[in-house]
Amino acid sequence: MKSAAENLTPTRVKLTVEVPSEELQPFVDAAYTTIGAQIQVPGFRKGKVPARLIDQRVGRGGVMQEAVNEALPQFFGQAVEDNNVRPLGQPEVDITEVPLEEGQQLAFTVEVDVRPEVTLPDLEGIAVEVDPVEAGADDVEERLTELRARFGTLTTVERAVENGDFVSLDLAASIGGEEIDSVSGVSYEVGSGNMLEGMDEALLGMSAGDTKDFSAPLAGGDREGESADCTVTVQSVKERELPELDDEFAQLASEFDTIDELRADVEKQSLQAKKFEQGIQARDRLLDRLIELTEIPVPESIVEAEVNQHLEGEGRLEDDEHRAEVDESTRKALRAQFLLDAIVEEEEIQVEQQELIEYLVMQSQQYGMDPNQFAQALDSQGQVPAMVGEVGRRKALASVLDRAVVTDTSGTKIDINDLVPGGEDDADEAASEDAASDEAAADKKPAKKSDDEKSDDAKTDDKAEAKTDDKPAKKAAKKSAKKATKKADKDEAKDDEKA
Repeated sequence: MKSAAENLTPTRVKLTVEVPSEELQPFVDAAYTTIGAQIQVPGFRKGKVPARLIDQRVGRGGVMQEAVNEALPQFFGQAVEDNNVRPLGQPEVDITEVPLEEGQQLAFTVEVDVRPEVTLPDLEGIAVEVDPVEAGADDVEERLTELRARFGTLTTVERAVENGDFVSLDLAASIGGEEIDSVSGVSYEVGSGNMLEGMDEALLGMSAGDTKDFSAPLAGGDREGESADCTVTVQSVKERELPELDDEFAQLASEFDTIDELRADVEKQSLQAKKFEQGIQARDRLLDRLIELTEIPVPESIVEAEVNQHLEGEGRLEDDEHRAEVDESTRKALRAQFLLDAIVEEEEIQVEQQELIEYLVMQSQQYGMDPNQFAQALDSQGQVPAMVGEVGRRKALASVLDRAVVTDTSGTKIDINDLVPGGEDDADEAASEDAASDEAAADKKPAKKSDDEKSDDAKTDDKAEAKTDDKPAKKAAKKSAKKATKKADKDEAKDDEKA
């Protein structure tokens, strides 16, 4: 087999492939066997029909179409390997020569998007600036209030609803007089904003037994996003009473005996949380800086496919403003992926089995699945290599971050290993966890304009990653081979009529 590659753009390649008849012959023989097992000819058992009779029944073109369909993925893969091409997305195949006669060769061309060549900048000592760590009294009080809320009690009150109250309510939604959904006896914290848009405003000032109408877009179901007429009825109003901040509460809520010890520990946790945020900020700004320093073209067809898939899933194909947002985030995600993959190759980063297991466990928690079931689902879908790639990218970014020069805006140098207790390994793991949350949130962020429903992706899962296997090539081969042999079949039919 002979093949050659032509670079059409920095992200697209055209492969020209010529396959001599002797290399194609095993696939032709297999095609005769397959077709022979499917047809019946009087006087011959299934699978024992001679090739000449098969040619008469289905035509030489039909046999060659079957052979080419099966052969093309293998020859495409060989051409990719021989020319050191790294394909993305679905290839476009055009069969230029169909061997309808003995000794003729098969020739075809393939256009496919490829990973761009990335020239990395100097990765040593990249300067990154972050915000300074500030954990004041307000942060401590906020954490203590959250802790008190977990041990608070709900008490029924005879007054109008206020922000922060818990109400038991009935809710119904209808469109054009048709009831879409209804619930009864639901407990809801006023001000949390996790139900229907506008419901918090409607509830404020209501009392037990009151009913109010309001309009809101539906947050889920078949008619998600459509404006509905909603009716809410308050059954009861309860306020949360918080325990006093004293030694008794410290003993109830923690391992400490006094409130002063608990407060000191909360202050320490607050400071560490701020440092953790600083570490995440350093990672994100480092990645942004790397992208700024590197010229990374992206395949336009991959971007378009990703954007359309995202918008179609949200039912927002005609939303031009949202399309622009998704287009921008998709391009950035692809550039980040290509960049980090280049670092993985440059520095020969390897993914250990334990690292992959830890990542899969972390991801299974994101989806609320058992880790073993999650791993089996990924394996059945052929997604494990993608997970290995993602872990490698995380390691690559952590490696560069470890060598970066991180300072805050006041000029103080930051040791990234001090930002999370436990040192570098824990810092990398925590950063990876937060990165997973960030990516999932980024996939859903555009949709948040209409609701708070969580979508992953990310995405994007995720999400920007393109996958190439035999299926796209085989699908393209069938379409192209069918087109190429259709005329040949017609010509043969005419010849048979003349005979």
